[in-house]
Amino acid sequence: MIVVTGATGNVGRVLVEALSAAGERVTAVSRGTSPVSVPEGVRYRQADLAEPETLRPVVDGARALFLLVAGAGAHLDPGAILDVAKAGGVARLVLLSSQAAGTRPRSVSHAPLRGIEDAVRRSGAAWTILRPGGFASNAYAWAESVRTRGTVAAPFGDVGLPVVDPADIGEVAAAVLREDRHAGRIYELTGPALTTPRQRAGIIGEALGRPVRFVDQTRAEARAQMVRFMPEPVADGTLDILGDPTPEERRISPHTEQILGRPPRGFDEWARRHAHAFR
Repeated sequence: MIVVTGATGNVGRVLVEALSAAGERVTAVSRGTSPVSVPEGVRYRQADLAEPETLRPVVDGARALFLLVAGAGAHLDPGAILDVAKAGGVARLVLLSSQAAGTRPRSVSHAPLRGIEDAVRRSGAAWTILRPGGFASNAYAWAESVRTRGTVAAPFGDVGLPVVDPADIGEVAAAVLREDRHAGRIYELTGPALTTPRQRAGIIGEALGRPVRFVDQTRAEARAQMVRFMPEPVADGTLDILGDPTPEERRISPHTEQILGRPPRGFDEWARRHAHAFR
């Protein structure tokens, strides 16, 4: 059995579907109490990584565990989570971390994730760490303004990054959970090309068949919006990446193609699949 935490999110849903389609026994886990739709044959359970004991009955008898950490993970006790997983028989761990845990390990915003990575590496299980860059689905933050005003407002409009489609992350995670060859590896996951916020706004407009106007924000304006739903250190760390990415953060990673045997999906494909969210 493979246990997938964060199973209702942009990555988790794809991962659960891919594992189920491959014939794996899957337990889908989320924190929410609302009804959850999962593929036929998939077991759903509620648990919260912030309360590791809630995970104990979920991982009992599992051979593999996918750990999706909400936010920066500063609220979690990775040792307690991994102790519960080990007691349940988990022999393979796949952690969804962040590219910045490698590129900015000493930053306040991403140091907790690096600590969770270190705990996973010390766990004694066969581990794999996935480090995606920025998600294409972060563009959902623009959905309301696109629908109502036909605009996208963002800072650093002409700074390009290779944002990654969450569906690719889910498919990579499914392969890594099922194949032995990935143990002890760290994979960076990116899209196939650099795109800027200004370009992504235009791509959304093309998917909708109507113009979408880009509005430049200052860093301060963007920060004021971000701290409404994320801790200040995470907002500051994210803005540092968006405004002044390192060469490593701008690099196109080969890992998705190496694992899946195909190139990663571009932002244009993501925008076409999700255009309904912006109408």
